[in-house]
Amino acid sequence: MNSPAKPRVVVTNWIHDDLLDELAAFADPVANRTREAWTRDEILARARDAEGLMAFMPDRIDDAFLAACPRLRIVAGALKGADNFDVAACTRRGVWFTLVPDLLTVPTAELFIGLLLGLTRNILHGDRLVRSGGFPGWRPVLYGTGLGGRRLGFIGLGAVGRAVARRLAGFEMELCYHDPRRLDPAEERALGLTWMPLADLVASSDFLAPLVPLNAGTLNLVDAPLLARLPRGAFLINVCRGSVVDEAAVAEALQTGHLAGYAADVFAMEDWARTDRPDEIHPALLAQADRTLLTPHLGSATEEARRAITRAAIEQLRLVLTGGVPTTAVNRLPPESPA
Repeated sequence: MNSPAKPRVVVTNWIHDDLLDELAAFADPVANRTREAWTRDEILARARDAEGLMAFMPDRIDDAFLAACPRLRIVAGALKGADNFDVAACTRRGVWFTLVPDLLTVPTAELFIGLLLGLTRNILHGDRLVRSGGFPGWRPVLYGTGLGGRRLGFIGLGAVGRAVARRLAGFEMELCYHDPRRLDPAEERALGLTWMPLADLVASSDFLAPLVPLNAGTLNLVDAPLLARLPRGAFLINVCRGSVVDEAAVAEALQTGHLAGYAADVFAMEDWARTDRPDEIHPALLAQADRTLLTPHLGSATEEARRAITRAAIEQLRLVLTGGVPTTAVNRLPPESPA
């Protein structure tokens, strides 16, 4: 007797070969083996009869997508945020939507520290100078900004903010934050954090770090008026979502010298949930090479983190496609819905 066919699972972006083998133990994977993202049409062409989908940040799942994939039972996000995914539509159509909420925190916090140091100590510019062939030895150039005794203000303080605070404990900085939900006083003391009203935080921070999800209330949160309230010579570091800052306003503040530097790992052009998202990083921002440090969304780009994220998504697929219930679902399905 022939064995029953395994459920088809579409993997929209590259994953490690051995992890693809783990998926193949219970599913029939159709996987993207390139390092480029498939278009929506390319995904749909492969997913129309799929029961599972492993999705990544460039993907956008909406009701029309789900209608074209009637056999789909689970969308397993290999990511932390649900910006690009219509979770309500998944629920209406009886499709689980899962995330990996706790696996990107540490690598993102580590990258934040790298961006902070790289920006303030002119590390990228120094590397270019040495490689240019014009470095004669020490000269009094590329003086940067020290961190000790300076104030870093967090707008929003979730898991990433707390992880950054723990890692900055030895830098002798003053760490302040604004969040509608204050931490317990004992946790504030343990992390060395002080809560401040938003206006006071912005007006007094040498370094400002928005760490909020992207939604209607945070779109362009860091705009021209907010930047104007920063002390002249402040630095801005963004590792949350590109559209949380107004990139044109940041470029203008850099051009005038009001903002001393901007480091970013995320850009508005990546925010696929926005129907009006730009097609490119703002050219005026890219032109500020001497005052910016820009990385290509490396927040979770470590071997350890990406393997753990992929394996977590595979486990959610396995649970659903072998008759179980996922453990990291964002939505809840009624008992009569297929699962």
